[in-house]
Amino acid sequence: MPYYVYILECADGSLYVGSTNDLEKRLHQHNNSKSGAHYTKMRRPVALKYSEKLKNLSEALKREIEIKRWKREKKLKLIKSHKFTEKEKNAFY
Repeated sequence: MPYYVYILECADGSLYVGSTNDLEKRLHQHNNSKSGAHYTKMRRPVALKYSEKLKNLSEALKREIEIKRWKREKKLKLIKSHKFTEKEKNAFY
């Protein structure tokens, strides 16, 4: 089952890195429900800035940990280099 690593930009400008097997549902949770991460609940609304599809949970968690260790500047470079497909734009915007 594919998993996604994603980066959100919060209302206060901070970045949040996470992983999920259902990106659309998880974005909804971050913005609208009680089941979103505590960090993002306090910084709504959040916007999807980056997503990366991986083969399984293990790969996604490794990548999430890797990106979380990066400094903000490196995360911003990754975001800047990322282009959403039309399908992604339609699904998340």
